[in-house]
Amino acid sequence: MAFDRITIDPAKMNGQPCIRGMRLTVRRVLELLGTHPDRAELRREHPELEDEDIRQALGFAAANMPDQIRPIAKSA
Repeated sequence: MAFDRITIDPAKMNGQPCIRGMRLTVRRVLELLGTHPDRAELRREHPELEDEDIRQALGFAAANMPDQIRPIAKSA
């Protein structure tokens, strides 16, 4: 997957991955998705955010998560 909308610039937002060079980080987009389950509401509050931005933010986050398997503790 290409992440052409994800930009990393050490001079912006301390080098955090951002959406299209804006001061909107991938982390912030993920937080917004968690607090706004209705995308229409999210788009009203952040009209600069496009559907492809959201898709790439999710893909970028998934691609950069460690691929580790951790055992789940059984409850007593």
